[in-house]
Amino acid sequence: MRAAVFYGPGEALRVQDVPDPEPGAGEVLIRVAACGLCHSDLHYIDHGVPTFHPPPLILGHEAAGVVAACGPGVTALAEGDRALMPALLWCGGCRYCWSGRHNICAHSRMPGNDVDGAFAEYVKAPAEQCFKLPPEIPLVEGCVIADALTTPYHAVVDRARVQPGEVVVVVGCGGVGVNAVQIAAAMGAHVIGVDLSDDRLEWARKCGAAETINPRSDPDYAKTVRRLTDGGVDVAIEAIGNPVTQQQAFNTVRPGGRLILLGYSDKELGLNASRIMYREIEVIGTLGCPPNGYRRVIDLVHEGRLQLLVTGRFPLAEINAGLDALRRSEGLRSVVVP
Repeated sequence: MRAAVFYGPGEALRVQDVPDPEPGAGEVLIRVAACGLCHSDLHYIDHGVPTFHPPPLILGHEAAGVVAACGPGVTALAEGDRALMPALLWCGGCRYCWSGRHNICAHSRMPGNDVDGAFAEYVKAPAEQCFKLPPEIPLVEGCVIADALTTPYHAVVDRARVQPGEVVVVVGCGGVGVNAVQIAAAMGAHVIGVDLSDDRLEWARKCGAAETINPRSDPDYAKTVRRLTDGGVDVAIEAIGNPVTQQQAFNTVRPGGRLILLGYSDKELGLNASRIMYREIEVIGTLGCPPNGYRRVIDLVHEGRLQLLVTGRFPLAEINAGLDALRRSEGLRSVVVP
């Protein structure tokens, strides 16, 4: 099969022939319809964040496709089923899985990090952990459910506990952040979107943001948000992963509010401990999504209550052009179509 292989930081992915994966016991082989391009991929390629499995490695963790073959013992899926592969695979036997928090499984494996991912014609995955997609959900656009939609769903619904009527600011309205906007708006929140791109702010408004702010014209936007909200927001979601914007998001939160760290960063974060204590501000991390969240998001997309926001498609042979577009912050979410 053809695959885009990662050989190390600073190198373009190499599209080449590699052996087809063979599904083992309990696994399925998925013919990939599409796989999303995520900033996590750029962390490995551009920023030297190490993958758990050393290169060479096939990246890509946001995939949907059709089951092409089943390994021994598979009953959850059959050949021809339309399947979504989760962005994080779990063990099912640790204390976190037992308590329903599969997304922080002690022995989790991530496609495109711990094992080969889906920037390829085929990928294998545990059958019990894949989700059937109804025929009304297109596979190419539906692949973004695996991360760009379920990850902010878990952040907004489970971790932030957003309630109708609350005020939410989303700092960073890219592929994940704009979905946090649409999910918070769907929950009945008053949403403020913050981004440096006017195009992305327009998308945020289309997805339900009541107000938007571009820090280029309002550098001290935290003060503006506090003024607009009579003292601060109930929930601030930072979807970039930058200590500066994390601090700015923190500065928008009212007493008793919640700061949600959705964007990945490997940098130290300095927050005023006395402010957290005296104002009883919650600082909450969020990662991926547990299985029940996947099922709920698939239902919400099926019901037409959440949009699948895909703004670019690239054939596998042009994956590096797609990554360049991601570096330039073009569009919201692009996908690779093998």
